[in-house]
Amino acid sequence: MLDRLPLLIGLRYVRAKRRNHFISFISLTSMLGLMLGVAVLILVLSVMNGFDHELRTRILGMVPHTKIESRSGLVEWEAMAERLMQRERVIGAAPYVQQQGMFSVGGRNEGAMVNGIHPEWEDRVSIIGRHMQRGSLDDLQPGEWNIVLGSLLARHLGVGVGDRVTLLVPEASITPAGVFPRLKRFTVSGIFSVGADLDANLAYANIEDMQTLARLGDAVGGLRLELDDLFVAASETRAIINELGTGYRGIDWTFSHGNLFQAIQMEKRMIALLLTVIIAVAAFNIVSTLVMVVTDKHADIAILRTIGATPRSIMGIFVVQGMAIGVIGIAIGVALGILLALTISDLIGWVESALGIQFLDAGVYFISDLPSRLHWDDVRNIVAAAFGLTFLSTLYPAWRASRVQPAEVLRYE
Repeated sequence: MLDRLPLLIGLRYVRAKRRNHFISFISLTSMLGLMLGVAVLILVLSVMNGFDHELRTRILGMVPHTKIESRSGLVEWEAMAERLMQRERVIGAAPYVQQQGMFSVGGRNEGAMVNGIHPEWEDRVSIIGRHMQRGSLDDLQPGEWNIVLGSLLARHLGVGVGDRVTLLVPEASITPAGVFPRLKRFTVSGIFSVGADLDANLAYANIEDMQTLARLGDAVGGLRLELDDLFVAASETRAIINELGTGYRGIDWTFSHGNLFQAIQMEKRMIALLLTVIIAVAAFNIVSTLVMVVTDKHADIAILRTIGATPRSIMGIFVVQGMAIGVIGIAIGVALGILLALTISDLIGWVESALGIQFLDAGVYFISDLPSRLHWDDVRNIVAAAFGLTFLSTLYPAWRASRVQPAEVLRYE
């Protein structure tokens, strides 16, 4: 019976009504603090995981993991593509011609990057084909001067499929009449949307048309490579350049979007640290609760000691009481956090549609909706940290209770 004494009395103290309502209030606030801290931490980490996942799938699905270029352009690019595809890490390759330019329609001007692509090869390195709102990449046939625009770019220009746009490139053409900027009329044959900032500054045309516009002849600007693991892009790029020799250069995704990925990782760590502090504050409120309970229960402790309870048993009673408060708060917080993490995207979408506003504008942020991705490892780590902090907060009050001297207490009873 004495072995079960700490558990039985500790749980009884949790359920019992107290004469001192302030103690009950402190216990409730400790429980609520743990619940909110755990729930918010699960929700925020899930949202940060969602941003991380969207960056990898959307942004890096459109942006090449690495690019291999030559100073004079690549002429025999098909042979090089087959050669690089033999590497263990390379799972896709496609040629490209990239040209910075400005689109002009009816007095509206928008700058964008135009990628000349080979429609049959592009699916090997890009997700663009799976995000076409209208039209198809197969419409980009050589000599037809068709172009595919991002949805935001098309909206800013006020054009749709079938409309014509003028592309001005920052290179001059010398004619008998003088020096004029190089320009070409394209027909919009498709519109894509990935829900990211690329929708506002990216367009696709046929690679042969772009070779003609850039005056490259049979050469292409380079090869875009898809790797089986984007985090080996830097080392794999160096290895490829060392294998190819001089005259080539490699550019991996960390040069263009690495800072964004690093910022998300840093924000995730800092937010997790700050919210863990909130959990710690809530957990250590249990110290105040238990100290007041110990003071209130001096007589009960003295009686238990006189009937044979050891200091270890007395300490166990208040550890059980504190942990019970923590377990209830943590359990409710975990359930609430998981529920919010799984529904926050739909909830925000409903609020946006109900109020007619948009919280994330793809023209400002790199995605247009609030992503959430629940990782069970994060939940386990949060629960473990909350349990650990709660247990630590019970030790001092429980130790104080075990030090109560029965003779001193009962002398005045």
